[in-house]
Amino acid sequence: MTTRTAGPIISPSILSADFAALGEEVRAVSESGADWIHLDVMDGHFVPNITFGPDVVKALRPHSAKIFDVHLMIAPADPYLAAFAEAGADAISVHVEAGPHIHRSLQTIRSLGKRAGVALNPGTPATAIESLIDMVDLVLVMTVNPGFGGQSFIPSTLETIARIKAMTAGRDIDIEVDGGITPETVGLAAAAGANAFVAGSAVFKGGPAGYAERIAAIRAGAGGTVAC
Repeated sequence: MTTRTAGPIISPSILSADFAALGEEVRAVSESGADWIHLDVMDGHFVPNITFGPDVVKALRPHSAKIFDVHLMIAPADPYLAAFAEAGADAISVHVEAGPHIHRSLQTIRSLGKRAGVALNPGTPATAIESLIDMVDLVLVMTVNPGFGGQSFIPSTLETIARIKAMTAGRDIDIEVDGGITPETVGLAAAAGANAFVAGSAVFKGGPAGYAERIAAIRAGAGGTVAC
C-alpha cells in the first residue's frame, strides 16, 4: 500500500470527462500533472445517478499508471469490492452511510491488498467514523451532496475536515475532499486539513489543452507548486 503524500494530491474526477473518449481523457490528465485518477461509481440507488462499473475501470487501467482512486457511491458495496480490486483499483472508498457492516467492508478492501477509504456525506458528522480511523488509509469528505458534478462547495464541511484532521493526527491517513473544488475553494479545504483534492469540471471543462494549467492552478491554490 502507498502511504500518505506530504504535498497536495490532485485527483481529477472523470465524472466530468468526455465519456465518448474516456481512455484519451485519462491519458491526457495523467500526462498533465494529475497525481491520482478519481473514478466515481454511482448506482442510481444510493445516489441519484448511474455512471459505470468494474468493466470500465478495467478498460481504463492500461491508459494510466497513476493511482486509481475508486469512490463507490453504491449500496450495497460489499458484493462488488473484489471486482473493482481485480479491475485495477488502487484505493477503494465506501460510504459510512451505505450499509450496516462498514467494518467488514474496510477489512475486505485491505484483504484485497488495496487502500481502504471511508467516505461521508456533508450531513454526516465526523464522529460517525471515529471508531474506524485505525482501519482506514483514506478519509473522503464529500463537500457537495453526492450524485452530480458541477455543484458548489458547501462551507460547513470545513468543520468536518478540521475534526477529521484532529482525529487522524499522527496517523498515515490521507484526507480527501470531493465536490466544488476550484482554485478558489481548494485553499479553504487545505487550510482545514485536507491533502487530497478531487476536481471534476474545474479540470475538464474547456478540453485537454488546458488540463495542465488548470491542475497547476488547483495545486497552487492548495499550497503546492510542484507535482507530488
